[in-house]
Amino acid sequence: MTRIRLAAPTVGARVLGLGSAQPEHVVTNDDLAKRVETDDAWIRSRVGIAERRIADEATSLPDMAVDAGHAALKDAGMEPAGLGAVIVATCTMPNPIPNAAAQVATRLGANGVPAFDLNAACAGFSYALGVAADMVRGGSVPNALVIGVEKLSDWMDWDDRSTSIIFADGAGAALIGPATEQDGVGVGPVSWGSSGDRSDAIRILGDTTNKLHQEGQAVFRWATTAVAPVALDAIERAGLTPADIDVLIPHQANLRIVEAIARKLRSKGARDDLVVADDIVHSGNTSSASIPLALDHMRTAGRVRSGDVLLLVGFGAGLSYAGQVVVCP
Repeated sequence: MTRIRLAAPTVGARVLGLGSAQPEHVVTNDDLAKRVETDDAWIRSRVGIAERRIADEATSLPDMAVDAGHAALKDAGMEPAGLGAVIVATCTMPNPIPNAAAQVATRLGANGVPAFDLNAACAGFSYALGVAADMVRGGSVPNALVIGVEKLSDWMDWDDRSTSIIFADGAGAALIGPATEQDGVGVGPVSWGSSGDRSDAIRILGDTTNKLHQEGQAVFRWATTAVAPVALDAIERAGLTPADIDVLIPHQANLRIVEAIARKLRSKGARDDLVVADDIVHSGNTSSASIPLALDHMRTAGRVRSGDVLLLVGFGAGLSYAGQVVVCP
């Protein structure tokens, strides 16, 4: 009988480094009020956003991914030649072919490594993180660079008040490597799923406009009821309790949704001093980039420290959702 040799698995996976990148151009609520019927108070009360970053035409989605990837590699102290794989979570490439990941890998200096895109929209980073951790745990790759990146401005109808006030551009990255001892495991099991019966809630319109459309109220109702159970399941899969979580970093979809998730976790035992990400206030909704962007910004600001237990949970178009517990490097 022929025996196929398998790669040696490792005990687990951990985060080795983080990085992020955003365009320089800031668009305020007052700027948007010059084009659509809105104002700063209305936007803040509905979604909690004060400003967002929008890339210029010359800046591509891979450009932002490369910048974030370089930052994560530098943070981890790793040279590009040591990369094992590149996974780009995105839903806003201008064309389905070629993918972003192969371009990004080559531009980072890691030509020849496995590289692929993953589209789970706003849950994309958590999906990609789960895949990367399993690849490392299974011995398929020595490490993997996960990048969540979006250029949503390419798909916006800037005269649509329901979407133009929300979405923005940016990238965030995390380098995932092996944990050789149980005490060093830093990425917990993923809790994920989908609700394809609600796929029309967030979609690119199939007409000549090709613009993003969202059923805002339907998404809000779903997110404020369905996401907290996913977060709690991720905690249970990691063998922890809500009281063990130091920082909650949900997808930055809407500040009201973020606060609703935090309230439900506290009702289930999360601590009163649980730190909750609010990066949406100054970054807007950057879809698959929002979780790593928020994490990197919070770490830079000192709101997240090495060793903190983080709960990440993404949710969005598909509808797709995923979450996991992660230890901050």
